[in-house]
This record gives sequence, structure tokens and C-alpha cells, in this order.
Amino acid sequence: MKPEVLLELLEATADQLGIKVSYEPLQTSVVNGGLCRVKGAYRVIVDKRATSEERVTTLATALATFETSELELPQKVRDVLRMHEGTGRRRTIAA
Repeated sequence: MKPEVLLELLEATADQLGIKVSYEPLQTSVVNGGLCRVKGAYRVIVDKRATSEERVTTLATALATFETSELELPQKVRDVLRMHEGTGRRRTIAA
């Protein structure tokens, strides 16, 4: 699957979780963005200069920390999220 298509699917997953995704120029060359919380709401900031592959990695890494088992997701998205799962606690979004 092309990175651009996978990126769109990951953005739709973030939307289902109520997580805002924004693309902004970041000042560091070490990190391409990540997950943060702004006024109690989760947000993923991605470096707009990052390649499609780097954007997929940044977004997938952030989304993999959330509970997504109840969401209807394409198998490819589930596979990518599983690949980026860490060992930390899974986050849930309060309804």
C-alpha cells in the first residue's frame, strides 16, 4: 500500500478517536513530531516537511498507544498499528 494511502487511513483512524492531526514546520531535525495533549485533548503534530513514510511512522506510533479494538479499521491499518505498539499502557478516549 502506498504511504500516501496509508496516511489517509491513519488520519481517518485519528478522526474516529477524536484526535486532531496537524502538520506544522518543526524546528528539530531529530524528531518528526508526536503525540501531545493540549487543553485536555490529544493531538498529533507531524512535521510538514517529513516524507510520507516518516509521517506514517509518526502518526502510527502515536495512534498505537490508543485502544482501537472497537474501531472498524482496515486490516492493513491494524497491522501497522500493531507493528508500532510499545510496551506502555494503552490510552482510551473518554466518551
